[in-house]
This record gives sequence, structure tokens and C-alpha cells, in this order.
Amino acid sequence: MKTVQMILDDKLIESIDKATKSLKTTRSAFTRAALRDALNKLEVSRLEQKHQQGYKAHPVGKKELGVWEKEQDWGDE
Repeated sequence: MKTVQMILDDKLIESIDKATKSLKTTRSAFTRAALRDALNKLEVSRLEQKHQQGYKAHPVGKKELGVWEKEQDWGDE
């Protein structure tokens, strides 16, 4: 691991300290988890955008999904 110096405002540090105290963890562990979550969120967003672009480039046709209508089972209906 490497040491990283960051500049954070006082209110953010207070909030982090409250959170770390209630979670019984350290600032460093909390920050690592928050950064991992942020990176994961960015990756999910990137994949969602890629998915949307794929459907825009190749839209689904009516016939493409209609094939499965006969296979649907809605219970007692």
C-alpha cells in the first residue's frame, strides 16, 4: 500500500469521523471502501452507457421479442 495525502474540508472530516466511529473502523479503511465503491459505480455506469449505445445502434424489433410470448406463463390467468 502507498500513503496518499488528501485535502478535505472540515465538515467532511467530521462526517467521516462520525461514520468511522459508528462502524468501528479507521479513516483509511473507510476511504478505501468509499473509493472502491465509487470506482465500481463508475464501471457500472460505463457498462450501462455501453449497453444503451448498443441498443441505439441495433434496436430490438417486434419479431425479436414476440417469439417468447407463447412461452410466458402467468399462473392461473
